[in-house]
Amino acid sequence: MLAGGQSLIPMMNFRIATPSAIIDLNRVPDLDYIRHENDIVRIGAMTRQRKIEFSGVIAKTLPLLRDAIKLVGHLPTRSRGTIGGSLAHADPAAELPMVMVALDAQLAIAGEAGRRTMTAREFFTGPLTTALADDELLLGVEIPMTRDMGGAVEEVSRRAGDFAIVAATALVRVDRRGRVDDARLAFGGVGPTPVRVAAAEELLVGSEPTSERIARAADAARATVAPESDAFVSAEYRRLLVGVLARRALTRAAARALEVR
Repeated sequence: MLAGGQSLIPMMNFRIATPSAIIDLNRVPDLDYIRHENDIVRIGAMTRQRKIEFSGVIAKTLPLLRDAIKLVGHLPTRSRGTIGGSLAHADPAAELPMVMVALDAQLAIAGEAGRRTMTAREFFTGPLTTALADDELLLGVEIPMTRDMGGAVEEVSRRAGDFAIVAATALVRVDRRGRVDDARLAFGGVGPTPVRVAAAEELLVGSEPTSERIARAADAARATVAPESDAFVSAEYRRLLVGVLARRALTRAAARALEVR
């Protein structure tokens, strides 16, 4: 399937992918939309990343997604690339899969057997691998609104626009007493799929988001992940980045949560 072509075409150029046929989805207008219905935001798989970046609906209801989109590639790639293409490509270091896991997004899928939905955590099964069957197509995503939560995305990459060496996403909601009643912390670049760290999240819920509590959650995240070394950086360096970026993301998310409560 050809969406924006920002992943498939380079893979074909390097002979990593050699499809026998390519089906161009660019003339399927029903897959290009952003809709806000009740407390759910629905985004069609063929919606360009640039459209999401400048959507008033996204800015109001899913500011975390707007912030994450700005870190995806460069202007030309965001102008051509689609949200569905990035999710179906399933690069474990990409920003959008990580953010969908943090947002508890549901992915809508269609195939010969009919339609189904699954969570983002179920959808990503390995590096460049998803739960899509050979005859299935990703239709879009359904995301619960997070306007009552503070969110932040942090990453370290070799150059601006590169895939992250490590990326972190935090979402925090604070109740009227000033205590965290929902916390989410997800990472990209530290495993075969995006990773949620429940141990860190649980340390925050029920407590005030103080710097000490956030530091403990960041330490828990660093102790939990099991990244691998590659040609660019060591596993130890990635684990160090997890702690640093977790603290930064949680600090910013908590500050924003206190503003919107």
